[in-house]
Amino acid sequence: MSAHSLQPSRRPRTKLPLGACDAHCHVFGPAAVFPYAPDRRYTPEDAPKEALIALHDRLGITRAVIVQASCHGTDNDAMLDCIASDPARFRGVAIVDDEFDEAKLRKLHAGGVRGVRFNFVKHLGGAPDMAVFERVIARIKPFGWHVVLHVDAPDILALSPMIAALPVTAVIDHMGRCPAENGVGQAAFQSLLGLARLPHVWVKVSGAERIAVPPFTAAIPFARALMAAAPDRVLWGTDFPHPNLKHPVDEADLVDMLPEYGDAEGLLKLLIDNPTRLYGF
Repeated sequence: MSAHSLQPSRRPRTKLPLGACDAHCHVFGPAAVFPYAPDRRYTPEDAPKEALIALHDRLGITRAVIVQASCHGTDNDAMLDCIASDPARFRGVAIVDDEFDEAKLRKLHAGGVRGVRFNFVKHLGGAPDMAVFERVIARIKPFGWHVVLHVDAPDILALSPMIAALPVTAVIDHMGRCPAENGVGQAAFQSLLGLARLPHVWVKVSGAERIAVPPFTAAIPFARALMAAAPDRVLWGTDFPHPNLKHPVDEADLVDMLPEYGDAEGLLKLLIDNPTRLYGF
């Protein structure tokens, strides 16, 4: 289930700059139009493109990257439909497998997709077939795409050599899901900081609601450290509608934490310059 009721949240006190990008959000269904994958690990509440657009209008977000979630599997149609509704506003990150040849990838590219996502999180199915992973990486490289890696904190150290050797840009989701209660000195986060300093590795300072308990402020030192380590390779997103989360989230709270993440120059990079460069808005 989602941790969002899809009811209107308050407007944030923080006014976002024009062109601000939500670089990690989802559309779910509606299932009657875009069915969920038969082998999904969870069934979310429908969160169609209209709900996402309404949220962004309320928060003052004018661009977004729709990240394909595992509940839709490799059927990227709901995401592509959202992008097609406003191609200047939206980009996408797809889930693909060995069935996606050059022609299918070209079609995704024309639809606004600029990356693929692989999940290494155990409760969502664990690591992919690495032979398939390597073949997909080789296929996306000519398109200039990147790979988004959804990883758990305990696995960062073991995955670091693979990530460091990737021949394409890598984007690590949700601050590596490093539990805030373990502090920024924890080995997993220190490994993540090491990766963040590599020129082809980006990190999303999203997921404050995943690494910390409400009011999520314990995530601030993690975001600050990542922005200091790689100011030109950080992204931020709401993760709307927060699948598989037990506590409710008001996205306005996440927006209002942003001034704590860095100074005005750092926030302009985080919200505008970096996503513009990576996604070609």
